[in-house]
Order: sequence, then C-alpha cells, then structure tokens
Amino acid sequence: MHIGFLGFGEAARAFQESLKAKQPDLQFSAWDILLDDPDKAASMRDAMDTRGVARTDPAGLGKAEWIISAVTADQSLIALTSIAPHLAEDQLVVDINSVSPGRKKESAALVEKAGAHYLDMAVMAPVHPRGHQTPALIAGAAIKIALPVLERFEFSFNEAGAEPGQATAIKMVRSMFVKGLEAITVETLLAAKASGCFEEIYDSISKSYPGLGWPDFAHYEFERTLRHGKRRAAEMRESAVTISALGLNGALAGQIADTQDLMGALDPDLANGSVDQIAGAVLAARLKAKSPGK
Repeated sequence: MHIGFLGFGEAARAFQESLKAKQPDLQFSAWDILLDDPDKAASMRDAMDTRGVARTDPAGLGKAEWIISAVTADQSLIALTSIAPHLAEDQLVVDINSVSPGRKKESAALVEKAGAHYLDMAVMAPVHPRGHQTPALIAGAAIKIALPVLERFEFSFNEAGAEPGQATAIKMVRSMFVKGLEAITVETLLAAKASGCFEEIYDSISKSYPGLGWPDFAHYEFERTLRHGKRRAAEMRESAVTISALGLNGALAGQIADTQDLMGALDPDLANGSVDQIAGAVLAARLKAKSPGK
C-alpha cells in the first residue's frame, strides 16, 4: 500500500513513523509547501529522506492509495485545492486538520467532486508517542471504505457520524475548554507575577483546584503554549468559527487564540525551571515583545 502525505510536519511524521513500525512494507511519499521555501527546503528534504519518504509534488500524490492531509489549519482547503486536479477515483483523502465543520464540508465536496473519497478524522490527543494510534474520531460517507485499513493498521478510533464535519465538531468544541484552560492559566499566573502577588495567587488556586495536580499542571500549560502556541492559535481560530456558527460567543475562542499566538512567538526553552521562574521569564519576554527597543 502507498500512503501519501499532504504536509509533512509533526503530525504527519508521527503517523508515518508509527505506520512504518507497524507495517514495514508500506510505501510513503509526501509533498509539503516548504519544499519550495529556500530557507526551509533543506530541513524538509532531510525530514523526508531520513524517514524513507519519497519527495513528490501535488501531481505525484495522485498515485497514492491514501492521502493524509496534515497541514496548518489556515492552509487546509488551499492545500487540497492544489491536489484536487490530480485525485483519482477510489483514492481516500484522510483529513486530520483541526478546522471547523464548515471547512471539512467544503473539503469533502472538493474531494468528492474529483471522484475520490473523503474521511473527516479528528485527532483527540497529542500525536506523540502513539502516532497513528492516537485516539481519534472519524466521520463521513467513506467510513465503510476506510474501516478495513484502519482496523488492519490498528488505528484507535470511534465513529462520530456519517457526515463530514461531525468528528471535527467534537474536537473544535472540546478545544474551547482545553486550550482555554491553558490560556487562562498562563494569563492568570503572568498577571499574578506582574502585580507582585504570585505566591498568594498560586497558593490560592492550587488549594482551590488540587485535582489539577500542581505544580506539574501549571508547568505543562506553559510548556504546551510555548511549544505549540502557533498551531494551537490556528486551531482556536477555527474553533471560533465553529462557535460563532452556533450563534454563541466565538469571540472568546478568538481571545484564546490571541494568547496562544503570543506564547507561541516566544522561545520554548522558557519553560524550564520552577513555575515561579517560568512565569517571570515569560512575563519579561512578553513585555519586551510588546514594547521592542524599550
């Protein structure tokens, strides 16, 4: 079997590595827009070559039996549009991007118009260390077509519905809480540090919510936002679209995205030390970024 990747970032690499370990005779190819970026092409080529993944282009992905789309949220429909003319009948496009239900429906229509099949897959946990066996939800008319391979490769999944968008809807709504908890934790502790009452605030909330597991919880929230804030911000903007379409307060998800963006712009290594030390270092970096040159 030949599996192609549309986008070869963290998620695609994790899936490819675990699939190869499960089924060594699988063939892999990938195309990523960074192959055309003079500053990043060498790193992307190395990532593919060292993993035994053949470098290809949008047309080349038309030769794969499965195409796993794993790009940034803002590029999901654009990326699929680039390969749509090259899709073949009976190909399956597995869309694992964290985007709104509306975007998944648009993507499904694009793929199905070309005669291929579309599967909405929402990955519900970090892709490391389980790769393709990370818990996921699937939705769409292609479930029956995908099931034999999903089961043979031991994907960990539950069915969310027969319509594309039903799987991602669950993730988008859940993300409002998960990424929102990250944002409110980070902003609260930064505000506590800035106002000189860090110890009092930290002691108070850790005693009020002991089940969260302090200080590991706070350290994890800082680490996640610093290391993955940019990707999480893109996801939360899709969550904002989802929440707004329901007639609810999508602006809240937009504010969560703003915090994730601010954190993701900083050095991930700031997440070293005690929570107090991390809050101090991040606060200094955030204020410096807000007022460059001062």
